[in-house]
Amino acid sequence: MRPNRISFEELVNQNKERLLNDQQALEKIDKQIDEKRAKTIDKTKIVN
Repeated sequence: MRPNRISFEELVNQNKERLLNDQQALEKIDKQIDEKRAKTIDKTKIVN
């Protein structure tokens, strides 16, 4: 028998809850976002 399937929205919500409970994962995501923003800012400084 196949296991019960869940909707994409339910899967996203489950993953979101797991991440919110995982401080290390949150810090890693924050670091990645900060790095991307820094790269974007650097590129705009060069262009302007």
